[in-house]
Amino acid sequence: MTTAELLVALARANLAAGAAIVAVLALRSPARRAFGAHLAYTLWLMVPAAAAGVLTPALGSPGLVPALAGAGAAGRSWLAAPGRAQGLAALWLAGFAASAALALWRQSRFAAAARAGRAGPAVAGLLRPRLIMPSDFDARFSPAEQRLIRAHELAHIERQDGRVAALAVVAGWVCWFNPLAPAALAAFRTDQELACDATVMQRMPKARRAYAAAMLRAEPAARDLVFGAAWLASAHPLAARLAALARRAPDQMRHDLGVGATAALAVTSFAAAWAAQPPLALPREVPPQETVILMELSPPSPQQAAWVYRAAPPLRPARRGA
Repeated sequence: MTTAELLVALARANLAAGAAIVAVLALRSPARRAFGAHLAYTLWLMVPAAAAGVLTPALGSPGLVPALAGAGAAGRSWLAAPGRAQGLAALWLAGFAASAALALWRQSRFAAAARAGRAGPAVAGLLRPRLIMPSDFDARFSPAEQRLIRAHELAHIERQDGRVAALAVVAGWVCWFNPLAPAALAAFRTDQELACDATVMQRMPKARRAYAAAMLRAEPAARDLVFGAAWLASAHPLAARLAALARRAPDQMRHDLGVGATAALAVTSFAAAWAAQPPLALPREVPPQETVILMELSPPSPQQAAWVYRAAPPLRPARRGA
């Protein structure tokens, strides 16, 4: 695959993912009210499903949007100019490196604050996630609140939320030029926190008041945390988390209906992106060519007959009894 083809594939994947992001941003709040925080968080599967669908080769008849075929061909022809594809690839690589460097710098600042006792409560680390608590954790929170905060952070580790969030962060680096990527990452982290809150409330349904008090007592102390999950960050909508605590968990029927709806949306997102792309151009089969042998059936010339007679070896008489 050439550089131009990679750039076109990246652009198409971002268009499909952008459409899925818009759909998730519109559906997440109604889904949370109807089916709970867990299924609203699951809606984000629509984004990678749409990107995977548009990158899966389509065979057969033209797609549902034939204009995409012309747009892709136009993009490839525009990138075919000398040095144009390489320049865009260098620009994308510079943006990717700058995004990664900024994230690593922020993570190093969080690590320094954690060593000084000024960060947390949070979970940090990808290979070995660990709890980060501030130096005044015991003085600020009551024993009941401490138990709830630890339960929240341990639920993050159990649910692999830090690693899933890291994948979302790296996807944001890849799609740094997409204007919807920062909003999607912030909303994704919010839905992740709401789903973790719901997990703790399912296990400790009588601790809602203490859970809310612990949120109100905490201060955002994980501003630079990139690879991990914080109890309370500046980007978390505190009002939405407190309102979610007062909401009852959905019953089994609504939960099953929500599972079916989110699964159908993810499959539809993949199928729509796959069907909308132009079909893969297959090489044409070359028909077999007939071999024509030209033969001259005219009598040979006297000179050719004399040459054959002179070149032929003499015949030897056959032996008797052979």
